[in-house]
Amino acid sequence: MRRIVMLVLVCALSGCGVASGTDVPLPWPDEGQAAVEVVGVGRLGSSGGAEPVPIASVTKVMTAYVLLRRHPLKPSGQGPLITVDRTAAEESFLPQESTVPLVEGRRIRLRRLLELMLVPSGNNAARLLARWDAGSEERFAVRMNAAARRLGMSATTYTGASGIEDSTVSTASDQLKLAGAAMRDPVFRAVVAQKDTAVPGDSGRLPSTNTLLGRHGVIGVKTGSGTAAGGNLMWASRVEGRLVLGVILGQAAGTNPVAGKAAALEAGARMSAAVEQWLRAAAPAPA
Repeated sequence: MRRIVMLVLVCALSGCGVASGTDVPLPWPDEGQAAVEVVGVGRLGSSGGAEPVPIASVTKVMTAYVLLRRHPLKPSGQGPLITVDRTAAEESFLPQESTVPLVEGRRIRLRRLLELMLVPSGNNAARLLARWDAGSEERFAVRMNAAARRLGMSATTYTGASGIEDSTVSTASDQLKLAGAAMRDPVFRAVVAQKDTAVPGDSGRLPSTNTLLGRHGVIGVKTGSGTAAGGNLMWASRVEGRLVLGVILGQAAGTNPVAGKAAALEAGARMSAAVEQWLRAAAPAPA
């Protein structure tokens, strides 16, 4: 097997025409969908069907992608000040939602709001950013869907910026396309690699929902969970100088968000560890 794996990678690196979808033996989840690729090598395979399913807070990756395309930031840039409106403040303590404590009238830089949306997964931060950018969440969703079409995400529909709606649906394959595009932005990469963040003026730290950070080369990107959606995970890792992208959807769907997220992270740990082992055994780092 190692000889075959090495041949696959050598061909991919030397341009001998290895097709995407190599179907590397990985511990694919028994339920839901999953897809993995190594940038510059190709798709390692996929599992599950191709039916669009709810993706919960993985939605926020597209929210960030659209915002950074429309309001690009330099690597050290903080961006414009955005005023917290009454809606975002009142949503700070909604039951059954992942939110962050925002105070009406407080002005927060774009980059910090991106952190509050992506790291602890603040739904109210996502919706605030959508209103700031487009005037309403509905108009922002139109921009999200337009971006999805440009990326070739033909099985994806966004109906909001946070992912709370079960009507926002996608596939593992489509989300893998978005992962590749989003991870090309240095600000996005830096934000999703953070293990925590904070609301300006508050002393408490808000931890990342992605507890895989720092394990098996994982450097991001986003979790998502809901009763209908189950647990979802988009992850990126860097192994032997290569960027690995993976998506897992629909873990423990129909149970509860906590169990779903735990199942997605457990599946992600197995998958990222297996890809790490495969790459370290089979491929030299790129020059």
